[in-house]
Amino acid sequence: MKHTISILVENNAGVLARISGLFARRGYNIHSLAVGVTDDEKISRMTIVAEGSEYTLDQIEKQLNKLIDVIKVRSLPADKLLARELMLVKVNCTNMQRPELIAIAELSGAKISDVSLDTMTLELSANDAKITVFEELLKPYGIKETVRTGVVALQKGAGAL
Repeated sequence: MKHTISILVENNAGVLARISGLFARRGYNIHSLAVGVTDDEKISRMTIVAEGSEYTLDQIEKQLNKLIDVIKVRSLPADKLLARELMLVKVNCTNMQRPELIAIAELSGAKISDVSLDTMTLELSANDAKITVFEELLKPYGIKETVRTGVVALQKGAGAL
């Protein structure tokens, strides 16, 4: 089972290495990781998606809380989670296919980031399920290259980390 963990940390050198090292030492697999500075430049927010049981999640939280640079750790329940990921995908595109790809982009809520004589690069910010469907729609055109960011997430409603 995948778990989304939100962590506030002091924005210091080596924090990411210590946290990823903790996961590696304990044998926990990181599915996705995203880090960014918050409105306070001294604090960063990490969003980690990891696989494991409830017991594993509990152990991860306990171990993270022991790290000196960690300010706060919270597991975000799937039903109270607003999560997004960014995907850039470059597909083969002939003049005949261009209108079809534009229509797929419009229907999916994607943006056209670049167009060349034989390729089109599309950008989509969405949840994992929508990105997967988008990628499946583009496969028949020939995906040349794709890149996805890590998941960023916030708790729905008034609650905050």
